[in-house]
Amino acid sequence: MTDGDREESRAGGDSKPAGEPTPERGDPGGSLRRRAITVLQWLLALGAMWYVLVNGLVDASLATTARVDLVIKFVNHVVPSKAAGHSVAPLVLRHYTGVDWSEAVGLAGANTGLYAALYGATALSGVAYFGPLTGRLSGGWLLVLVFSTGIYVAAGALVLLAGRRIDAAGRLVARLEGTLRQVPRIGDRLAGVAGALPSFTDDSATTARDLTSRPGVLVPYALGWMGNLVVLPGLRVVLVLGALGGGFSPPALAGVALVAAYSVTVLPLTPGGVGVAEASATAVLVGLGVAPELATVAVLVDRTLGVYLPALLGWIPSVRVDLAEVVTAEP
Repeated sequence: MTDGDREESRAGGDSKPAGEPTPERGDPGGSLRRRAITVLQWLLALGAMWYVLVNGLVDASLATTARVDLVIKFVNHVVPSKAAGHSVAPLVLRHYTGVDWSEAVGLAGANTGLYAALYGATALSGVAYFGPLTGRLSGGWLLVLVFSTGIYVAAGALVLLAGRRIDAAGRLVARLEGTLRQVPRIGDRLAGVAGALPSFTDDSATTARDLTSRPGVLVPYALGWMGNLVVLPGLRVVLVLGALGGGFSPPALAGVALVAAYSVTVLPLTPGGVGVAEASATAVLVGLGVAPELATVAVLVDRTLGVYLPALLGWIPSVRVDLAEVVTAEP
């Protein structure tokens, strides 16, 4: 075969322009970027926010707070509301960190309040930008997002206020000690609980006030929250859409749009918001100009990596936690 024949053979109809990836090879650069995002997601997601809060009170490893985070995520996906996961947080914190009950309640309250406040503020900014300011989102879904976002804003404010002032509630209940003692059969026990509440609630309120007023706790917590719930989900969706030949405009606000869309999971409709979150996020992305078939894939990838996989992994440490034993253990 002459040199000319070899050149003609190499230049056959299957050739690709220089620099264009072949179907066999795919896009190695895009694949590496997606893998890097996934690894970064796990580094941020596995207990980063709990790590900041718990270490504001006691020393705990990232592995310990990762288990706390995973167990709570698992509970959130076997019951219809996120409130259940937050309600077992004191039990999980006490089991893994050994903090007092009052400190566990203060830690859980601080996390719930800060999480809800940040979520509400971010979702509200997304609803405002994509709704009234640009007019890209309107109709029924806008009303649903306004409602669910309002719940987050109100919940964040109320939980933060209640956590910081729970000592007042404890003193109020303590005044009923004499009345509770008159209850047949269980009066003495109720009175004992009421009498112990002021000390318990004072310590819980002190913990919550301390954690929610220290910049050394608030700033890292907010950064971890933004990275985990805004930046990484936005990057995942933008990368998936780009790989499928689509896109989102503006790319920098993709994460904010997702936070607003996922806010419906605060409503106790399905365990962990399964199905509801996907439907709302897909509808929002389609309303913002993304092709329906691309939006569906992007949302499923984001929810799988960011929510369902951590929740599934949370089953492993959760089976080792005997909540009944934690409740009955001596303080």
